[in-house]
Amino acid sequence: MSQKIASFPLPMLLILAFGFFIVLGFLSAASVQAEESESAAEDTSGEVSGDSAIAVPSTCGALQVIGTQLSDSEGNPVQLKGISTLGVVWYPEYINKDCFAQFKNEWNINIIRLAMYTAESGGYCTDGDQEYLKSLVKSGVEYATELDMYVIIDWHILSDGNPNTYIEEAKAFFEEMSSTYADNVNVLYEICNEPNGSTTWADIKAYAAEIIPIIRANDPDAVILVGTPNWSQYVDQAAADPITGYDNLMYTLHFYAATHTDSLRSTLTSAVNAGLPIFVSEYGICDASGNGALDIDQANQWISLLDSCQISYVMWNLSNRDESSAILKSTCTKTSDFTADDLNESGLWLYEMLTGEPLSGEDTASGSSNSADTSENASSSDGNSDSDNNSADTSNGGTQAGASGDTRTASEGSIEYTVSLANQWESNGQYYFQYTMELENISGSGLSGWTVTLNFSDSFSLSDSWNGEYSITDSSLTITPKSYNQTIEADGTISDIGFIVVTDAMDFTLEQ
Repeated sequence: MSQKIASFPLPMLLILAFGFFIVLGFLSAASVQAEESESAAEDTSGEVSGDSAIAVPSTCGALQVIGTQLSDSEGNPVQLKGISTLGVVWYPEYINKDCFAQFKNEWNINIIRLAMYTAESGGYCTDGDQEYLKSLVKSGVEYATELDMYVIIDWHILSDGNPNTYIEEAKAFFEEMSSTYADNVNVLYEICNEPNGSTTWADIKAYAAEIIPIIRANDPDAVILVGTPNWSQYVDQAAADPITGYDNLMYTLHFYAATHTDSLRSTLTSAVNAGLPIFVSEYGICDASGNGALDIDQANQWISLLDSCQISYVMWNLSNRDESSAILKSTCTKTSDFTADDLNESGLWLYEMLTGEPLSGEDTASGSSNSADTSENASSSDGNSDSDNNSADTSNGGTQAGASGDTRTASEGSIEYTVSLANQWESNGQYYFQYTMELENISGSGLSGWTVTLNFSDSFSLSDSWNGEYSITDSSLTITPKSYNQTIEADGTISDIGFIVVTDAMDFTLEQ
C-alpha cells in the first residue's frame, strides 16, 4: 500500500486531498443547516413560541410591585404590553386560543385584558347571564395560562359610575375568581375599570377597602389594579392619598391620544415622581369618544413616555366594531389568523409599534397620520363601545353623527375663550356632544385663576371631562382650573380642555 502511494504523482495527491476536505466541509455545513431548520420548525410550530425577550410567566413568575415598578419574582423590572377585549358578552368569539396565540407569537403581546361589563346591556349586574359571563372569563384565563401569557380579570364598571353601586356583586365575583386562581402566577385583578361622574377618590378607597381583603384572603400576592376618578385619569389624587396596608397594588390611568395630551402626561409623570405605581390598563389612539380621528404623533409621545418609565399598557379594543378604536375592520369576520388587510388603522399602528415592523400586505401602518380615519370604520357604531372615556352605551345600536365644526368665541373677565364642537354621535336615543376649549389671557398681565360659564339650549349631564373642574346648574356649565393650569401668563394660552355632554335633545346647541 505504501509503495502505491509513493508512486502516485504528488500534485494529483494534493488535489485529491483538497477535494476531500471540500466535500467533508460541505457535508458538515449541510448537516448543521438541516439541524437548524428542524429546530426552527419546532420553535414556530408550537403555540407558545413568541418573542423570547417579552416577559412571560414561565420566566418571570409571579409579579410584584417594587416602588413604582412592576417587577418579576426576582425583582427585575417587567413591562407588559397587550390588548383588551371589548365587552366579552358582545364579542365572545375573540376569546379563543388561536387568537391569543397569534397575538403572542406574532405581535409580541404578553397580556390579555378580559373586560366584563357590569351595568350595560348584558352586564353582569343588570340583565346578563352571570354564569355565562364567568365562563367566558375563565376560558380567557385558561387560554392565556396555556399560552404562557399574563391576563387581567377586569370588573368593567362604566355607566354605573361608582363602583359601590354593585359592591355586593363585586365581592362575590372576586371571591370566586381569586379562590379559583389562587395558585396562578399570571392573573391580575382590575377591581373597577373607570369610576366616573361624581365618584370621588374617597368613594373608590372605600370600595377598595372591601374588595382587596377578599382577594388577599385567597391570593395574598396577586397584583391588584385600582381605578382612579374621572375615567381613571386623576392619578394625582391617588398619589396624594394612596391605599395603605397592602403590597402589590397599582393604580390605573387611561388615555385616548387624540384627546388627552401634555397635561395628562404631566399628571402621570408627577404621580410617578410622587411614588405611585401606575398601570395603563386601557388606551386608544383616537379621541375620547372611541371614534373619529387618530393622532399618531400624540400616541407615539405617550408610548415613548410609558416605555421610559417602564409602565405597562393595554390597548382598547379587540373587535371588529365599526369604530376607529377597534383594531379590526368591520368587514373582517375572522377570529384569528389576521392579516394586514383585516386590520383597522389602530391595529396596523399597534402591530408596528409592538414589533418594530409594518405588517406585510396591501395596508401598511406607516401610512397612518394625524388625519381622521376615513374608512367605513369611523362612520357608525353597533355593539357596545366602551370607548372607554365617553361612557356611551351603544350596545343596542347607535350612529356616529360626525363633528359639525360649530365654534363660539367670547370673553369673560380677563379671559377670551374659544369653544369648538369636535364630535357628536347618537346612542340609544341619547345624543353625545364633545367640545374642546382654548383660553387666552387678554389682560396684559399674569393671571392666577379663571372661570368660564357656558350656556346650552337644553339640560344635559357630563359623560366625560378633562383638565378642569366642572359643575352644572340647569343648562349651564361652569369650568374652573385644575391646580396645574390655573396660571396663565400675559398673552398666554392654554388648551387641551374639553368635555363630553349627553342629552335627550337632538338639536342641542351651545348658545351665544
